[in-house]
Amino acid sequence: MVEFGGWDMPIQYTSVLDEHRACRTTAAVFDVSHLGSLRVQGPGSHARLQAAFTNDLDRIGPGRAQYTHLCDPADGHVVDDIIVWWLDADDFLVMPNASNTDRIAEALGAGAGVGAVVDGHADAVTDVTATRAVLAVQGPRARALLAPVFPAAAAVPRFGVAPVTFGAIAGYAAGTGYTGEDGVELQVPAAGATAVWEAVLGAGIVPAGLGCRDTLRLEAGLPLHGHELGPGITPLQAGLAWVVRFDKGDFRGRAVLLAERERGVARRLVGIATEGRQPARQGSAVLVDGTAVGEVTSGNFSPMLGHGIALAFVPPPVGVGTGVGIDVRGRTLAGEVVALPFWSR
Repeated sequence: MVEFGGWDMPIQYTSVLDEHRACRTTAAVFDVSHLGSLRVQGPGSHARLQAAFTNDLDRIGPGRAQYTHLCDPADGHVVDDIIVWWLDADDFLVMPNASNTDRIAEALGAGAGVGAVVDGHADAVTDVTATRAVLAVQGPRARALLAPVFPAAAAVPRFGVAPVTFGAIAGYAAGTGYTGEDGVELQVPAAGATAVWEAVLGAGIVPAGLGCRDTLRLEAGLPLHGHELGPGITPLQAGLAWVVRFDKGDFRGRAVLLAERERGVARRLVGIATEGRQPARQGSAVLVDGTAVGEVTSGNFSPMLGHGIALAFVPPPVGVGTGVGIDVRGRTLAGEVVALPFWSR
């Protein structure tokens, strides 16, 4: 157990490799209660989220989830990447990263109680993080194993959201996750979390910690805030231009992102496969013909591929198929830029 964003979190229950492989072959459950939860309600809630975030809620609707970004209006960097669960017409659940909840709440105008008027709208933005737990059940057999104990949750479609009950416990389920596998995330009242967790384990689903959550997301080529997203990094540089809907109207950071799109990015995120088991690490220099051209943001050993993998920012001319070196404490690892994701089903 380690401290993470103010929470005590498990790195592993048995071993990172065993838990990783369980998620890839059967199913694993992760306690991700450290993620934030902001309930945004009221007739102005849709407009409030549209003005703040990069993606376009009008592309989905109630009962659906959407991945989006909050960007800095000055330079367009990604303040946080977020999942929005659209629960009902004027009712949203906004889920930021652990350390960014207060920042996102501030950007959305938190502090208003139910019925209060904020920017002309009768809205409420309420931090409900402490009142609930979030369990992510992931893997190719996640739904099949979950179905006998929580059939309604298992039936929620990919990127769908629905109110569900876990016995007498009322909560929500969404077809979302962060592993590259199918699965669902369960939000339940904190008081009922232990009972739901034990029922999930009783269904034959393996408990997994933060260690393999990181190796799973890296194999899937998914960005991590503080590594591939954060200060100085825009969605366009991170290869996530699809999250930015310039045609929906104004939003935070639109002008600077539009200018960057028009001039072209100076660097972009790529995947690098390295030879052997030794992984590259964050901060390692990426070399082309012996000259440093970029920097690794995440690196690790891939349990499914059997060799090292890394994400790095490099200039646009360094494309798929380019041979590179990675300087790891004076030793150069041979590698090649490859298409993302590194691993997919």
